[in-house]
Amino acid sequence: QVQLVESGGGSVQAGGSLRLSCAASGYGVSSYSMGWFRQAPGKEREGVAAVGSGGRVTYAGSVKGRFTISRDNAKDTLYLQMTSLKPDDTGMYYCAARDSYIISLDPRWYSYWGQGTQVTVSS
Repeated sequence: QVQLVESGGGSVQAGGSLRLSCAASGYGVSSYSMGWFRQAPGKEREGVAAVGSGGRVTYAGSVKGRFTISRDNAKDTLYLQMTSLKPDDTGMYYCAARDSYIISLDPRWYSYWGQGTQVTVSS
């Protein structure tokens, strides 16, 4: 069983930065594909960024150039560095994982989810 715990959310003004962390536990999790997703009130959950066990990454167009996903397999931790934040980036951010080499921004692909951490960007 894989458990994921997010941290690092908070309130920031537009243009600011935040770094989210996701601590993963479970056998073999360092070989899993992992991703960050977000959900704003009244909207569907959407993929933000994903990374494979070998480091291959993909980003949603809306965050490309502003967000950076990374992972530290020695610490079983996933990160999301967010810069130039906009009010549209506001939402609950979730970490997800799946035992696969394939990476995806489709939330339906993932098997394991954290509880989320709130990010609020004010104008």
